[in-house]
Amino acid sequence: MSSRRTFLHHLGLGLSLPTLAGFSFPKENNTPFPTGPVQDEAYWKAIRGQFPLTTDRIYLNNGTFGPAPFSVLDALEKSNRDINTSGEYGNSDQERIQLTQFFGIKPTELSITHNTTEGINILAWGIPLQPGDEVILTTHEHVGNAVPWLNRAKYDGIVIRALEPKATQQENLTEVQKLINSKTKVIALPHLTCTTGLVFPIQEICSLAKSRGILTAIDGAHGAGTFDLNLHALGCDFYAGCFHKWMLGPSGTAFLYVREESLEKLRPLMIGGHSDIGWDMNVNPPTLAGYVPSARRFDYGTQSKSLAVGMVAATEFHDKIGKANIETRLKSLNQYLVDGLSDMNSKLDLLTPMEKESRISLITFRPKHMSYQTCGNALGKAGFRIRQVPEGGVNAIRVSTHVYNTKEELDAFLVALKQILT
Repeated sequence: MSSRRTFLHHLGLGLSLPTLAGFSFPKENNTPFPTGPVQDEAYWKAIRGQFPLTTDRIYLNNGTFGPAPFSVLDALEKSNRDINTSGEYGNSDQERIQLTQFFGIKPTELSITHNTTEGINILAWGIPLQPGDEVILTTHEHVGNAVPWLNRAKYDGIVIRALEPKATQQENLTEVQKLINSKTKVIALPHLTCTTGLVFPIQEICSLAKSRGILTAIDGAHGAGTFDLNLHALGCDFYAGCFHKWMLGPSGTAFLYVREESLEKLRPLMIGGHSDIGWDMNVNPPTLAGYVPSARRFDYGTQSKSLAVGMVAATEFHDKIGKANIETRLKSLNQYLVDGLSDMNSKLDLLTPMEKESRISLITFRPKHMSYQTCGNALGKAGFRIRQVPEGGVNAIRVSTHVYNTKEELDAFLVALKQILT
């Protein structure tokens, strides 16, 4: 590892940002898409050239925001310019079809939303629940999954039951089983926790829930764009995801998957144009004929054609690399970082599970001899964009990597961290 390190004095820590084999990162999209073997590190260095990311720091916070590649930015700009030139903004029907093909679902099963939280609110308020009905969450929720369900509990008296995540897939499946009873109506877990990057066995949990007549409403903020995801095969009733993280798409774009047979189990509490099959204000009383027979009923009114075009461009970028190749690369970077952090086990506690099936793209650790804030701030000064994690009392540092990251960048991070902890 040390043979690849380069050192420049940087903000007083005597560390460097890596010079990646002389590779210069473009400010415009003038670098050809790589065609070499995806097994070679050179391929991923070339992928880095597809992004306008600054070279002034190393970006290790894709779990918060995934920078879009040039192809997405160019598609957004072209669509926006075309619309404002012609005055015709059209609709997103074709884009909806392309998006559903990427996720392995039907066009009637997709609602285009603005963020994961919007999708979760549609679920938290749309699933018919009575006072005393129970919903299973975790103690490691992001605010976007926790607060909508807690808000429903505040107003309607439903009961939230939270499980403490464990270290293995089997243990977490068992914990879910323990919480299920006759009052359980919904299991609303994250695909991955935002805190430690723990991957839940969602397919097995959904199978269990289906056998008990329980609905599954999955927070997929960290699932879309990491896994080679097929939502229909996953088996959930509902899946709320976004494009501004791992999908590397435009901010303000997201989706809600509604399984065809679960559509009528979800009330459309907020509707508008394109949600209905007819209405009439000229009769007494005025009438609403009903809803369109698809998840389109949950997104309504004027939507951004350009953002939909940007979402499709993001799926095309993933397809160009290969969804399976992306999943393999993320797991490879994850393991590389786990191996490096394991060499510092006297100085930190690794909070992300060691079981390979229980992690993919996020790593969380807690320093043993200093506060996580002190460590996190020092890493920021050294030129690394990470995330500090106070949620759930985790109080730790989270590192999240994507296809634009290289192993040389992780080497530089590990060198910086070791010096900070010394």
